Amino acid sequence: MSQTTPADWPYPRWVAHRGAGKLAPENTLAAFRLGAAHGWRMFECDVKLSADGVPFLLHDATLERTTNGSGTAGALAWPTLETLDAGSWHSPTYHGEPLPTLEAVASFCLDHGYALNIEIKPTPGQEDETGRVVAQHAERLWRARGAGTGAGIPWPLMTSFSPEALAAAREAAPMLPRGLLLQEWWPGWDLAAKDRECVAIVAHHPIWTPATVEQVHANGRRALSYTVNDEDTAQRLWAMGLDGLITDAVDRFKPQA
Repeated sequence: MSQTTPADWPYPRWVAHRGAGKLAPENTLAAFRLGAAHGWRMFECDVKLSADGVPFLLHDATLERTTNGSGTAGALAWPTLETLDAGSWHSPTYHGEPLPTLEAVASFCLDHGYALNIEIKPTPGQEDETGRVVAQHAERLWRARGAGTGAGIPWPLMTSFSPEALAAAREAAPMLPRGLLLQEWWPGWDLAAKDRECVAIVAHHPIWTPATVEQVHANGRRALSYTVNDEDTAQRLWAMGLDGLITDAVDRFKPQA
């Protein structure tokens, strides 16, 4: 089974953060639909596991910020999580918007030909299990639609801040391309990316320099950045040679640029 390499990078240069940035409740199907309405063709989302092993979209470890639930999300089973309101916190327009499963988001993207960046977002202490299960589900869902068969459907890009989750994803589904997320250049990040056969480094935009871009490219990886929301920052990063930018500003940037 072959893995995506930088030479045949199949993804757009612009990626919509959590569906539609701040314009809709993050990590919901409503956000994906709105991002698509603005012309975006690749999306990023956060995926973790319910207590009964269902991969679903949520950024935080806890439920309070973006739902009407409380407590640790991963401690609840999916039949409870699917009843929560994940839209009202944003605005009345989205009252009752539910948390989506990875399967639902995969269907949306694959039905419309959109690419997806899945950030593996483990509940603390569940890094290995989350990396393994999310990768297994992603491999099954995309393979069922022809990914990996020469049909022109790109695998989802699997990223994480957790080297443990990426290692588990590599073991479970080695054909899925992986990227290491970085808030800072911690000692050994390059070796961690090599050991997990990462095809990309996705770093916080202030830490990129021409030298780090050159280092990442010299090691055969793509250089991406999050979360880029203003034109000056975007132009600075493009000038350095970045390969992709993740943004909340889906109503201001043109994703085809």
